[in-house]
Amino acid sequence: MLARPARPTQYGQQLFESRLAICRSGFFHRIVERIHKIITYQMGNIRTEGIHILDAGCGEGSLLAELTTGLNHTSDGDVLGVGMDIAKAGIRIASREYPGLIWCVADLARSPFMDKAFDVILNILSPSNYSEFSRMLDDDGILIKIAPGSEYFKELRTLFFGQSGKQAYSNQHVVTHFCRHFNLIDKQHVQYRKRLDQTLLTHLINMTPLSWGATEGNLQQALQSGISFVTVDATILVGKKQIR
Repeated sequence: MLARPARPTQYGQQLFESRLAICRSGFFHRIVERIHKIITYQMGNIRTEGIHILDAGCGEGSLLAELTTGLNHTSDGDVLGVGMDIAKAGIRIASREYPGLIWCVADLARSPFMDKAFDVILNILSPSNYSEFSRMLDDDGILIKIAPGSEYFKELRTLFFGQSGKQAYSNQHVVTHFCRHFNLIDKQHVQYRKRLDQTLLTHLINMTPLSWGATEGNLQQALQSGISFVTVDATILVGKKQIR
């Protein structure tokens, strides 16, 4: 496991243990499946040579691990997965649970990787640094960014924000910013409802930043709300470098 100094983060051990449980329940499987199809379609010309994938903001690593396992089963060449996150707690869990991949604690603004090192860069529900993405991405590579859609976790938004302005969300600013820095070659929408039991609801509330700032009373109310499903709504943006 590589390591670099990291700034303080709100993402701690409990959050990532809950995220691990959520991911292993298959919560994000449809999104990973869609990413798999996009990579297979877009990168078919280099599959026999192998593919290097960076997950920038990988958390505890479950989504990258699921994706690389699937790709290695269907690709002619080897798929190397590298996960990077500023949160040490996430990378500790990733290296513990998925030792076959490369994990790195690093700040995205100061990425420790060489120019043009990756064929695919993933940026899943996390902040972006497009200048670093462009530097690290091969000229023939692709950037795949996953952004929350307008109905992402809408049931939890209603619980925590009621009728305030925070209940409504649009990702148009994310799409616009993406298109300023990368040539958009594909845009897809994934939406489904995932059933929850009480254990998964607890993990979901533990892992989502939507619960940050909630009072203990609000958290207890959410845990006892009886929510039995939640909406997963995501926009997938696929881009190529703007070669100058």
